[in-house]
Amino acid sequence: MPEGDTVYLAAGRLRAALAGKELTRSDFRVPRYATIDLRGQVVESVGSYGKHLFIRTPTSSIHSHLKMEGKWRVFHCGQRWTGPRVAARVVLSTDEVEAVGFSLGTVEVVRVGEEHRIVDHLGPDLLGPNWDAAEAVRRLERYPNQPIGVALLDQRNLAGIGNIFRSEVCFLRRVHPATGVGDVPDLFALVNEAHRVLTEAADKPPRRPLAYGRARRPCQRCGTPLVADLLGDTAPDSDRVVQRERGIYFCPRCQPIPATWA
Repeated sequence: MPEGDTVYLAAGRLRAALAGKELTRSDFRVPRYATIDLRGQVVESVGSYGKHLFIRTPTSSIHSHLKMEGKWRVFHCGQRWTGPRVAARVVLSTDEVEAVGFSLGTVEVVRVGEEHRIVDHLGPDLLGPNWDAAEAVRRLERYPNQPIGVALLDQRNLAGIGNIFRSEVCFLRRVHPATGVGDVPDLFALVNEAHRVLTEAADKPPRRPLAYGRARRPCQRCGTPLVADLLGDTAPDSDRVVQRERGIYFCPRCQPIPATWA
């Protein structure tokens, strides 16, 4: 699943292509929005919040979430698309370019003033201008027994981390992903590490993983073979999001396995 840095970079490409330009065509291939016509409107801004992307005109905000396979591509008018036409869910055209959203997991068109309802429940945006580490820590601390690797994926705590970066952040802080939030030695440092890593990935792509996807390869700190396992939320509280088991990668020497998980 694309993570916050991927969405942030996609927003930047769309901003460069569309911002300040008048739309000559809008084609929403989603039944609920198929009749919406934004021709003649100027794209005022393009931005992201966590894994959510917004393209804004004076009247509307086009919200998309990439989910597992979604992507936005920009083509010169008349250029052959590199994605299958059947997978296109949104097409926005100007005199010069076509921006096409392929296989988008979510597509919505809302009034500009209603955009807040999509993001109000989310935690601080790791790549946003108002990033608030203290608020992210406060939200994480609500469930001290929850595994930190699960808590990092809950976008209501902090927005932008996915499966790749939860393993990376835990590896860098020498914390096993199954460690309870309350047992993390320095939660504030871990949150700051998440901010640093995602900012680095957004500013200097691509970032080579240190742990994710490197099972059986040597740890770059101690040489111990890295391990792959599964981690999910098996006993959530009533207002926690149930998370299915997903892959984690860690060093069994640098990141000691907690007794509660072994």
